[in-house]
Amino acid sequence: MVESLVVNEIYLSLQGESTLAGLPCVFVRLTGCNLRCSYCDTAYAFTEGRRLSLADILAQVRRCAEPYRTLKSVAGPLPLVELTGGEPLLQPGAPELMRQLVAEGFTVLVETSGALDISKVDPRVRRIMDLKCPSSGECDRNLWANLAHLHATDEIKFVIGTVEDYDWAVAVIREHNLARVCPLLFSWVAPLRPEQQDKSLKPVPTGQHPLTRLELVERIIRDALPVRFQVQMHKVVWVPEARGV
Repeated sequence: MVESLVVNEIYLSLQGESTLAGLPCVFVRLTGCNLRCSYCDTAYAFTEGRRLSLADILAQVRRCAEPYRTLKSVAGPLPLVELTGGEPLLQPGAPELMRQLVAEGFTVLVETSGALDISKVDPRVRRIMDLKCPSSGECDRNLWANLAHLHATDEIKFVIGTVEDYDWAVAVIREHNLARVCPLLFSWVAPLRPEQQDKSLKPVPTGQHPLTRLELVERIIRDALPVRFQVQMHKVVWVPEARGV
């Protein structure tokens, strides 16, 4: 059994995306990613981090969660705990950490790119899985076999920055009848400033046509899509480059 993970940061904040947006959440950001999406805003997590034992990680999560431990909420146990990255499933010990967190009574989420097998994740964990759209530059990395492992408690996220992303996502939803599988998220791409654009990121493929937030919302309404529009809440509250939020 793998008993340690390379961790970039652990902190208490608010869940900024998903259907649980706005709820208190302890984030465990793991180091490393096998993709280089054009819009990635956490490139610092590709390499920065230190190895911690699962016991140390659990202890830090408990400390962050301590103020909430006696709270009773109709939303369920708070705070939530989310593994994110980077790509959290890239590290073999991540499923065991999630299992232990669930066993302690936490509501656990994992943000994953959709390029790695999700079947090894404890089914009690809420899996928020990307399907990479064309402007990411990583569309060909989608692991389509993952669709068979999704449950109604999971979520599929499409990060959309261009007209081509939107059209692709609509076609995928219809082809795989995804509205019957789990909640669907359309997350608008917040453009990166030049200083945020890590040199290792893939370029947006040529021939893409940018889509504003308003245009995305108007298309969702026009096409009567069964999706939830979202923005990255932490970028509304804090400056875009802030860490630990």
